[in-house]
Amino acid sequence: MNFRKRKEKIFYNTFLAVISSFFMFLCIWSCSSDNVKEEIIAIPDPKEEPKVEPTSIKTSPIPASTQRNGDASIGKEYLISGNYMSSGVPYTAYILARGENTENELNRTGENAVLAYDYTAITTDNGVRVVAPNCLSCHSSKINNEYIIGLGSHDSDFTINRAIEVQTLNIAIPLYYGENSPEWDAYDQFRKSITAIGPKTITKSRGVNTANKIAEVLVSHRDKNTLEWSEVPYSNLPDEVIPTDVPAWWLLKKKNALFYNAMGRLDFCKSFIGASMLTLVDVTKAEEIDDKMTDVLAYIESLEAPEYPYSINMTLANEGKELFNNTCATCHGTYGENGTYPNVLVALESIETDPELSNHYTETTENSTYFFNWFNTGWFGSNTNPLNLKPEGGYVAPPLDGIWATAPYLHNASVPTLADLLNSKNRPEYWSRTFDNTDYNSEKVGWNYTVETEQKDKNTYNTNHLGYGNQGHRFGDAFTDQERKAVIEYLKTL
Repeated sequence: MNFRKRKEKIFYNTFLAVISSFFMFLCIWSCSSDNVKEEIIAIPDPKEEPKVEPTSIKTSPIPASTQRNGDASIGKEYLISGNYMSSGVPYTAYILARGENTENELNRTGENAVLAYDYTAITTDNGVRVVAPNCLSCHSSKINNEYIIGLGSHDSDFTINRAIEVQTLNIAIPLYYGENSPEWDAYDQFRKSITAIGPKTITKSRGVNTANKIAEVLVSHRDKNTLEWSEVPYSNLPDEVIPTDVPAWWLLKKKNALFYNAMGRLDFCKSFIGASMLTLVDVTKAEEIDDKMTDVLAYIESLEAPEYPYSINMTLANEGKELFNNTCATCHGTYGENGTYPNVLVALESIETDPELSNHYTETTENSTYFFNWFNTGWFGSNTNPLNLKPEGGYVAPPLDGIWATAPYLHNASVPTLADLLNSKNRPEYWSRTFDNTDYNSEKVGWNYTVETEQKDKNTYNTNHLGYGNQGHRFGDAFTDQERKAVIEYLKTL
């Protein structure tokens, strides 16, 4: 065996064990099922809370902002194949270790045709072809084996520390290409970012997202004006990770604020660049990407909610429509040809869902001050088309188009089905699911689940952890069982 073949064999054996789990910075799958033994925070039992009548709901309007226009077809191509990442794993190494993917859900051509939908082959500034994660890592998924762009990734796994796995790659890549090779330089920023993110973004359960904390880690290492990377962070972040669900992209066309807590106002395109900060070189690259994001926004706004794939009892649904319009539409809007969406922020004292995500950004701390100052007074907030992260207490009442596909529910993915969402006393304290995308419950509308008595493994959702509570949003408790069934039947039609 010649020297080159020996190198390839060493590289293959070393790389193959880690490539599938380290690579995605926003969406990771892992096969381990170690017991989770973490300190938990007690959450009040929602069964013991008094009912909140609709008349007590306190809301505030979220004003609209003018958005930039673009070309949806160009935006789609840039989203699935564009160079908005700047660093990654060398292409030949990735294919050698992982092999080619034959599904090609995005119907891409060339090198991208043999990559999974959440990876893209790009060319770095030094001319090296690398594989990097793309936005679809978090913003697309499968349900009933149908791949849907814009559906939040409901099966992501952030329960592992990706930084540990990158350490193996840090040995493998120089071994194969050389310590000072162009391939190492093309990989280096990806390595730095994953190393910083890994220990700071570990969740207690699978199925929730850490995008907020990832953004905080990345901005803590970047100058707010030049966006250049600093090995020493400018701000030391706390260890807690507040989980979120990933909202569906097709809802964006209706919304005046991007995020659950109504942050992300003014220019939406600026927010999209946040994913690029994983591998960004400097502000020059950010400006290049910014010009392209107008087209990406146009594509996202062209997306429509998927239709419910099962039968619907339209007689019951029509009864549910009337109930919905009389009780839910004030916050969630009306639907159909003349539907309207109010864009309101519901105060914490009214919605009473888990407050930790909201409080994390409204409580004044050294880190929150740094975070808002970074975005609102740096490059993201001070140029021609600024993004604004305005912290307010409470949560947005989202549009409900395609709600059948977006389980689990609430901003932290703590409720597995619509039936449980609309009947708070039935919400499980501990529940687990298979993460098989066909394991769907068409009657309760959401994922089939097993009620547990404790957190058995990472596939168990434990509502007692900080930020994982399933309390609040008890407005459906006032319905009778028959009325609740009717409302659920109507929600299937949206």
